[in-house]
Amino acid sequence: MSVTSADGITIRRVETTDEYDACVRMQHAIWGESFTEIVPATMLRITQKIGGVTAGAFDADGALLGFVFGMMGVIDGKLVHWSDLLAVHSSARNKGLGRRLKMYQRELLLPLGVETMFWTYDPLVAKNAYLNIVRLGARPKEYVVDMYGADTHSALHGGIGTDRFIVAWDLAVEGGANGRTGTAAEDPAWRDLPVVNDLDAAHASGDLPDADMVRVEVPADIEQVIARGMSAASRLRASTRHVLTHYMERGYCITGFSHLVPEDRYFYILSRNGTR
Repeated sequence: MSVTSADGITIRRVETTDEYDACVRMQHAIWGESFTEIVPATMLRITQKIGGVTAGAFDADGALLGFVFGMMGVIDGKLVHWSDLLAVHSSARNKGLGRRLKMYQRELLLPLGVETMFWTYDPLVAKNAYLNIVRLGARPKEYVVDMYGADTHSALHGGIGTDRFIVAWDLAVEGGANGRTGTAAEDPAWRDLPVVNDLDAAHASGDLPDADMVRVEVPADIEQVIARGMSAASRLRASTRHVLTHYMERGYCITGFSHLVPEDRYFYILSRNGTR
């Protein structure tokens, strides 16, 4: 199966040795030559033999613009898919390729009876939170501290560890849970929710509100924070880790992601009862 859009970009399974090698080169280009978690071409190829997915976005000349890689597994007796990599070349950003690759992945998996896809992302990367929660309707289910180790030797990880959300995407309904394409269309009531962290504070407050719904702020661009200095970036990681794990360990669920456009501020919406 292949899908070609009006912009001439085709999304299809990766097929040739040259294409698999291009996926490896793209990993090095994005995460760095010394990155320790590169997925080799052999694994990208073999995974497709046992139900997994390695699919690429190609321009009209056949050049690789991005790719997605995932593998099959079983949780509680049900077939699931773990999407391990989503990579888009810097020259092809802001074309919606991340969402298109995920939707293509979904179309391949549904006929196999897969109901849920899992993957990870850094809670501090607002653009990824927007894609996952708003555009796709996936939901963060677990916060994992340093999931890939404290240092992967990738400049992309910024030296602030590899804390990750594990997200679950309900494939049975397009747009994810409850049949909606995310839940972060701005609800005016969200502006009145307490913000439980301060991006500029040296430490997270020990007195966190016991409210039914709260907001946790994340920076508009974590890379800019890192560029300004590792000390501030490390404090930000520690404070958001403290706040998010505090609420999630007490049963709160992330039910939305808010972007205040005039102020360019971003917030996770957490709810005690798991509803919007």
